Amino acid sequence: MPINPAVAVGAKLPGRDLRWDSTDVLLYHLALGAGADELSYVYEGALRGVLPTFATVATTLRDTEPPSVRMPGIDVDLTRVVHGSQELELHQPIPPKGRCVAQSRIVAVYDKGTAAVVVTETTTELFTSRISIFVKGEGGFGGERGPATRVSVPDRAPDAVVLSPTDPRQALWYRLCGDRNPLHVDPTFASRAGFPRPILHGLCTYGIAAKAAVDAMLGGDPQRVSGYRARFAGVVFPGETLRTRLWHEDGRVVLLATVPDRDDAPALSDAVITLR
Repeated sequence: MPINPAVAVGAKLPGRDLRWDSTDVLLYHLALGAGADELSYVYEGALRGVLPTFATVATTLRDTEPPSVRMPGIDVDLTRVVHGSQELELHQPIPPKGRCVAQSRIVAVYDKGTAAVVVTETTTELFTSRISIFVKGEGGFGGERGPATRVSVPDRAPDAVVLSPTDPRQALWYRLCGDRNPLHVDPTFASRAGFPRPILHGLCTYGIAAKAAVDAMLGGDPQRVSGYRARFAGVVFPGETLRTRLWHEDGRVVLLATVPDRDDAPALSDAVITLR
């Protein structure tokens, strides 16, 4: 069995020493689509802060090999895996230059019937990241389905709507932040994984939506974000536009991201940003 929950859950993963500087931060902001008219994202002399979603690439910045899904009790083919959800807790704002130690472990394996969901957690002094990956064909082992993570969208018009065009080369730029999964560049690999062409990184979509929220709802101040979670409800193809609807609700920002190019096909759902 490629997934053995009894071995996997609780297993520690190799730790990492993380480091970055303003070049890494500026490249990340550019990979999300920040433009020449947004100096607070693309010029080190004008930075108001680092987008909190930089935490999702801080652990992969020096990686040059495709990721593998081999961990204690887990050994599955990369073509059967998609990112299910992402959660960040920011213990403090991320500085433009820094270093920290990352410790990771497998916290859960859930049974979704036709698939399994593997949850890993990485903790540093600055942030905690929880990643859920969806492994097709590995469910049905009789485990727990996992907790409900629904976030209700307010029953009213959004407070802001942001359209974020992506570039056909967007995934090529984003992969330079460390995610070398061939799903985002290789048409043959994408076909094997069940997609008609390479898709944009889910974490790129996640970051684009966060930037939309920071710009439209938080006055352009990324340091106000203390947490962010979202479920990847569908794919975005490079070159498409992302529509992010935003609501202020109970001291937080609720998000819903869709693809207007395909009749508002879902991209991110159950998404919420918590504020300092």
